[in-house]
Amino acid sequence: MTDLVLRDIDPELADRIKRLSSARGWAMHDTLRILMEQGLYACEAGMDVHFSDPEANALLEAIKALETVADDQGFGLIGRAPAPPPPQHILDRWAED
Repeated sequence: MTDLVLRDIDPELADRIKRLSSARGWAMHDTLRILMEQGLYACEAGMDVHFSDPEANALLEAIKALETVADDQGFGLIGRAPAPPPPQHILDRWAED
């Protein structure tokens, strides 16, 4: 294993790392290793997510097509909230009539 030395760390950042280490019950070296691994994965993944123009256009066209799906009792209702029921005082008034 290679040893790394970090100099001039912002005190607030160091405090956040210490709090995470304490909250998780991890040794400081494990905490730093995990943070570096997860941060590296996140940065690497973020660098690879770029759509070319044809891909971006295809995605936009697919979204437009999905937005035109008719209301039905199946797929057309996915992601759409049903209309709220009438307030109770309106239902009570109907019951009186």
